This record gives sequence, structure tokens and C-alpha cells, in this order.
Amino acid sequence: MRLCIGGDGKLSRSVQLPTDKVTLKLLSETIGRLDPARRVTDAMICSVVPHKDQVMRRVIERICHVQPVFLNASSVVGIGIKYPRPRTIGADRIANAIAARAKYGAPVVVVDFGTAVTFDVVNKEGDYVGGIIAPGLSAMTDYLHEKTALLPRIRIRDVESIIGKSTKEAMLIGAVHGYRGLIRGLIHELRLELKSKKLPVVSTGGYAELISRSVPEIGHVDPGLTMEGLLFAAESGLMAG
Repeated sequence: MRLCIGGDGKLSRSVQLPTDKVTLKLLSETIGRLDPARRVTDAMICSVVPHKDQVMRRVIERICHVQPVFLNASSVVGIGIKYPRPRTIGADRIANAIAARAKYGAPVVVVDFGTAVTFDVVNKEGDYVGGIIAPGLSAMTDYLHEKTALLPRIRIRDVESIIGKSTKEAMLIGAVHGYRGLIRGLIHELRLELKSKKLPVVSTGGYAELISRSVPEIGHVDPGLTMEGLLFAAESGLMAG
């Protein structure tokens, strides 16, 4: 879970908390440190962990004295969503699409390297039209360790060679170089689908910088993209009500 304070189009202070450890007390203390003067006038929540929603709502109402708005396909106006079942779109994916369209125009693709890697597509009309979901880098390597007796758990890092000289190197090459191949292949297919040879692609998330380093199709690495999408939605009148 990431908490951010921002205003006038800029994020100022932020802190990362382990989602599974978040309690009323921890969240209250953290918000108190981020906003000691109690100057928050609006609060946006982008949640993909439903059982934490009420904890966040209660703390924000008590500490900040504002009614938080949950970002989702129903609460956003001013951005088209052409998707058969809008309620199934993750809130973080909507936030990414909002920020990418605002910063880089349309069409645009966001690649978010989280627990899963997600591709989110905004077409040339500026509408969110869907995307792709694939296993995240850590999920892939953890699976190999957990399901194969002799393969160790590895710390993800770059390896220059394409021929591993140890089990760990071989796993890292398969993970990092192979993952880059996956990303490049999917971007190629998206360009064909959207008929856009120069389709702008922006990456975000934990492994964005590492993977993007050797993927020339990715033109921008933007670590704060999701939170910027929330801030833009709050400040630009994109929220219903």
C-alpha cells in the first residue's frame, strides 16, 4: 500500500506500507505523519484489496475529516471506458490509463510491473479499451523455486551474458532476458492491433526500470504514474459527484 500527499499537479510526500500489515493504528499514525497540519481537502483511494477498503475509509474520515472517493469504472467521468464489464477493471489500471493519457497523449500503452504485469491500452480517441495480464517477474521465479526441488530462490538483477555459468545465472537470464522478450513481443502485437508503428509506451511498477533498460519500445519509465493518475482525477473534475 502506498500513501501519497499531493497538490497542484505534483506529488510531494509518500510512504510504502506492507498491505498485509495495515491496521487502523498503523494507518492512522502514518497519515498523521504525512499530514501533520491536517490540510487534506480531498482523498482518493485506489484499491485492489477489498478487505482493506473499510480500514482505509474509516481512518481517512477520522484523521482527515473528509469523505474518500474510491476510484473505479463507475466513479470516473470524463474518460471513456470501452470495456464489456467495466466493474472488473482494476482501479490501479484505470489510474494508470488516466495519467498516461494526460501526460503522453493518445494512443498510449502502460506496462505496470507489479505482482502481475499488466498492459493497459488507451486508443487514439482517448478511451480505455482493455489490456493484457501476464505473471509478474517475481511470481515466475518464485514458482520455479517452490515447484522445483533443486532450483534456488533468486534475487532479481540484470545479467549481461546470455549463457549462464551457474544455476542462479541461468535462472536470472531466463527470467530477465526472457521477460524482456515477452514484453517486446506483446508491444509488437499491440502496435499491429492499434495500427500504430510509433505507439507510445510507458512503464511503471517495481521492475519497470530494470526491464525497460533493454526494451527500446518503452519510451518512458514513470514510477509515480499510478498515484499521478489519482491526483489528476481528483484535481481535474474527473470524479462523478
